[in-house]
Amino acid sequence: MQNRSVPSAVCCFALLATGSVAYAASLSPTDRQFMTMAAKTDMIEAHEGQMAENAAGQAKVKDFAKTLVQDCTESYEHLTALAAKTGSSIPKGIDAAKDRWVQQLVHLKGDRFDRQFAKVEITQHRETIAAFKREAAHGRDADVKAYAAKMIPVLEKHEKLAEACARPARNT
Repeated sequence: MQNRSVPSAVCCFALLATGSVAYAASLSPTDRQFMTMAAKTDMIEAHEGQMAENAAGQAKVKDFAKTLVQDCTESYEHLTALAAKTGSSIPKGIDAAKDRWVQQLVHLKGDRFDRQFAKVEITQHRETIAAFKREAAHGRDADVKAYAAKMIPVLEKHEKLAEACARPARNT
């Protein structure tokens, strides 16, 4: 009796693995490129948020940074699960020293950091929102499209927070 259950389990696993491989093969190159871009973006944004938590001068910038780290970490976790479901792979790390956005921030502190961070985040989020909207509208895989659509409001929230950080503090 036990001998039969082992081969059955192996067959079920083989069928599941085959399904995952077939799913990965069905992902379009555009969907795969989108997932790679989204993963890199999440990691860069989380890294920049961590930088801002340490280097920012204003409380609103530090608060935005915490939100950025939390949301991008959560997004990356969802993307990791999506990659596993589709049988595709996403980057597991970044080389921050080679990222142009990080390099614009690395030597700054206080108000100078705050101004440049807000500028970088506005630019990055506008580009990222456009890419997510393209994927949500034109992607082939329903799950990848749904992920993109789900993230658009989060990205738009980040853009608004970055714009608020770019405004000079009011003296009251």
